[in-house]
Amino acid sequence: MSYQPIFAEFWEKVKESITDKTYAKLTLAKTIGDTDLKNIYVRPVLLDNDVFALSLTAKYKTEEIESTHTLDEAFMVLAPYMNNPFLTALLFTTEKDITFKLNKKRVASIVEKSPTFKNASDVIIAMKEKGISI
Repeated sequence: MSYQPIFAEFWEKVKESITDKTYAKLTLAKTIGDTDLKNIYVRPVLLDNDVFALSLTAKYKTEEIESTHTLDEAFMVLAPYMNNPFLTALLFTTEKDITFKLNKKRVASIVEKSPTFKNASDVIIAMKEKGISI
């Protein structure tokens, strides 16, 4: 069975956390072997006219590359990185930590744990204060 449907389910939880204003941060991590790309960090940003977007920071061994995308574009950009090179995506919210994992046989699962963060991202807090929804 492919891991993509489960990653899509995980992405729905990302969207919910943004809509519910509980999103703290998202990280793609745990690479397969020694790769040039080490992590991808996803953080919310407000562009001109209070337009919501996601900033993706790809951390390589020698550089960082940042790009900005809509919520749907971010899914399309990030999905191909799962299984090549990342095995884990960690969503931190104020309600729970949600982890998408691929095991050695590339079977996907979603695990929920107690929250690490007490506060949502600063941008999410600003959105709540301004009454901005996505």
